[in-house]
Amino acid sequence: MKIQEIHIYGYGQINNVVIKDFSDFQVFYGENEAGKSTIMAFIHGILFGFPTKQSSELRYVPKNGSNYGGKLRIFFDEFGHATIERVRGKASGDVMVTLEDGTTGDETLLKQLLGNMDKGLFQAIFSFNLHGLQNIHQMKGEELGKFLFSTGTLGTERLAKTEAELQKELEARFKPSGKKPVVNEKLKALHELSGELKKAAGKNQEYEGLISDKEKIQKEVERISNSLQELKGEVEKLNEWQRIQSLVKEERWINTEIKLLGGNSFPARGVERLEKINQLIYPYNAQISSLMERITQLKNEVASIQPEKQLLVNESQILAVLEKVPIYEQLTLEKQQCELKLVDLEEKISIINERLHLPLKEEEVQTINTNIYMKNQVEQAARKKQKLLDVKQDLEEKFREEKNSLEELEGKVSFTESQMIPLHERARLEKLVSEESEKRKVEYDLKAVQDKKEYYQHTHEQDKKTLAKINKQKQIQFLTIGAILLVLSLYGLYTKQWILLVFGVLGSFLIGVFLSKNLTRKNESKINQELSRLLENEKKLMQKLEEYKNSNIPAILEKLNQDNHRKEQQQLFKIKLEQQQTQYEKVIRKFEEWEIEAAENKEMIVKLSSELHIPEYIAHSFFLEAFQLIEQYKLVGREKKNLLARLEKISLEQENITKRLTSYSKQYLVDQASDFSKIGYLLRNKLKEEHGKLIKIQEKQGKLDDLEADLNQMKLEQAHLIAEKKKLLEEANVEEEEAYYELGKKVEKKIKLIERLADISKQVQSSFLKEVEIERLFQIHNVEGLLIDYHEEIETLSSRLIELQEKQAAANYQIQILEEGGSYSELLHHYKQQKFELVEAAKEWSVFCLAQNILSKTVEKYKNVHLPRMLAKAEEYLYFLTEEQYERIHLQQSGTGFLIERSDHTLFEANELSQATTEQVYVSIRLALVVTLYEKYRFPIIIDDSFVNFDANRNKKVMELLTTLKDNQILFFTCHTHLLQYFQPEKVQYLHKGNVEVIS
Repeated sequence: MKIQEIHIYGYGQINNVVIKDFSDFQVFYGENEAGKSTIMAFIHGILFGFPTKQSSELRYVPKNGSNYGGKLRIFFDEFGHATIERVRGKASGDVMVTLEDGTTGDETLLKQLLGNMDKGLFQAIFSFNLHGLQNIHQMKGEELGKFLFSTGTLGTERLAKTEAELQKELEARFKPSGKKPVVNEKLKALHELSGELKKAAGKNQEYEGLISDKEKIQKEVERISNSLQELKGEVEKLNEWQRIQSLVKEERWINTEIKLLGGNSFPARGVERLEKINQLIYPYNAQISSLMERITQLKNEVASIQPEKQLLVNESQILAVLEKVPIYEQLTLEKQQCELKLVDLEEKISIINERLHLPLKEEEVQTINTNIYMKNQVEQAARKKQKLLDVKQDLEEKFREEKNSLEELEGKVSFTESQMIPLHERARLEKLVSEESEKRKVEYDLKAVQDKKEYYQHTHEQDKKTLAKINKQKQIQFLTIGAILLVLSLYGLYTKQWILLVFGVLGSFLIGVFLSKNLTRKNESKINQELSRLLENEKKLMQKLEEYKNSNIPAILEKLNQDNHRKEQQQLFKIKLEQQQTQYEKVIRKFEEWEIEAAENKEMIVKLSSELHIPEYIAHSFFLEAFQLIEQYKLVGREKKNLLARLEKISLEQENITKRLTSYSKQYLVDQASDFSKIGYLLRNKLKEEHGKLIKIQEKQGKLDDLEADLNQMKLEQAHLIAEKKKLLEEANVEEEEAYYELGKKVEKKIKLIERLADISKQVQSSFLKEVEIERLFQIHNVEGLLIDYHEEIETLSSRLIELQEKQAAANYQIQILEEGGSYSELLHHYKQQKFELVEAAKEWSVFCLAQNILSKTVEKYKNVHLPRMLAKAEEYLYFLTEEQYERIHLQQSGTGFLIERSDHTLFEANELSQATTEQVYVSIRLALVVTLYEKYRFPIIIDDSFVNFDANRNKKVMELLTTLKDNQILFFTCHTHLLQYFQPEKVQYLHKGNVEVIS
């Protein structure tokens, strides 16, 4: 079995993730909470079902509401590829299994694929994590040995836990030397009661004799009762025979009569069917007549109930008018509000007129052009005027600034010209500085020669030290080789192996010659020549440098630099002066441009104010405000006009509602009313009444349709019955009903005989007498005499039985008197009660004792049959993991623990080993279980960070061991990067937090 693909729809924090291309040893790496345990639990859930709500396991239900579940694609050796899909459904989810040949199935097919393996056993054998190892750390002493033995049996500690629980239950009920267990306490109490009972019985000496007589009488009563039972049984058989004797004779006579009647063709239950058809045909005429009368009556009733159709036709219009009655009141209220608002608008118009003082009427104001274009022109003209005022102020300020800056720059240019060096003096100083540059070149060459000389001297010293060190190392090496060759020569001389002797002597000679020579320094002469050349160059350059020491070059350079600086300042001031002159001229030009724009703006304002009928003196100061007041005047005027139009519309609507309501009231109502609400109420009642009539007509019409359908159905059924009657006569091969009835009587007689025969046979068969006994009793002729004899014998035995029962009652009475005579009866009752409770407690103890015995026998059988093979493989794995330090695992003779044998044959109990070694024993046993006892189950081995306590060497060994398990796919989950070095990169799947992203 090999998992090839995982598709997780939704499980825990993982949603819609597909992992493909699983290898035989697949590693999953991710940090904490990246999804490792979730994927491991997902595999368990798909194969064996999701944990139920009552389970203690995590269910991993997605929090974001995505689909719960997913699917696995697995290759089985026997069935090929299979897809197992499990989603939310019943308690453990709904599963769908699809094989590669198209076969589908549910849990049954899945169990077949998994070999009926359950989840608990799978997790115990093939899936283990850090928790199993943590249990080892918490155990001490014998518990650890039992845990390892239980692991070797079932894969988990369940065997050890079960054994401990059974022992605990047994000790809670009985201990050989205990006092508090239940059975011990009841035994002690029963023993005390037995003593008290014997003391009480001793006071009644007659009691034992009466008991003995009672037992004898009881035996005699039982013997006589058995005899009576046998006699009564025989009497019962004779009575039964008397009851069925006539039935047996009648049965034989009926068989003879049936043979004489022979067989005739006649429909089954023919007479009954014909009579039934006749009985059905006659009532149909009366029923048909009755239906026709009812149909006529319903038609008359429908004709008498006729609604006012015109009212129903106009129903929608009437309802529309009725719905407008509340609107009428709303319109009245709205009319009052409009009138108040109209007064308010008149007041606003008066105020605006006072502010504008326009000699225009309201209609003329409305004709003034205040469209968007005009408004835009007014706003632009007003803004431009304000902008021109601001620009003029800025230009005046800028003019003053530019003029001051221009005068300042002209003064700076004149000052810098007076401070500069004359031209002939500058030429003389520059000639002296050019000679200084030659001096610097000589100084640079001298520095380079000195550095090179120092480098060669340092290199020469280093070469000397290196050669000395190399010579010393080579001497040590050759002396060592020489000593070895010398020993070889002596060995050859001693053993007379002359080749070794000659080889050793020649080797020693050559090493001696080599040591007599020193390593030469090949490049020493070359370095000396280069040093001599550098010293000569240094001498020449120093002589040349002496010739340039007399001139004062730094002062000259300083003077030239200052002059260069003044010259640069002069050029800079001239450039700034030109730029400032340009700026000054720009300001003058802007003044001219401003005057042109101001004249154009004034002309535009005069033109627009003329169009708007605004006086020129207002336009120059409050042009935009005046335009806004005109706009407001027009807006208020339009609102006033709209209010007047709305008032007129409200009046028309109210008039329309009044007119229509009055019209419908006169047309359909008998009682007239002046109130609109009452008119509406009466009209609604009238509509409801007419609808009631319409519903009654529809109901009666439905009944009429049903009656007509019933009438047609009855006519069809009547015709069908007549055809059935004709068919019965044809089946009996007769034409008249009389002949049909005569033939029916014969057939009926035969049927009755057959039915009687069946009834008799049933009665005979219901008798407890067997066929053989019936034949025996059939031969007895004097049954009555035999019965009389049996009855006399029964009476004799019954008399004797009554006599014995009287004696038994007398004895019981005497015993009862003795038992009730004092505390004996109470003690006896208490004793029996305690004895019953002891028996019940002993039964419970025996159940647990039997379970412990069965478990012990099972463990013993496992130890003798299966365990040796598993231990052999576990020893092999432990020997490999511990690098041959521990080689054997022995089973303890007593108990269920293990002894571990070290390579020096020292035996250790499990608790005496180190923590890491104990974990290695645990891993060895778990893996040995997989490859031996459960080798037919080729399930994947799932490991979740079970080796975190191992050091680097132990990790390496356990990884090497896992790679040898070729028959099982291994899924290894880890969050430790140092373990990834043991795996090829393509076998590692990287899991990331959040939305899980899988990167191969």
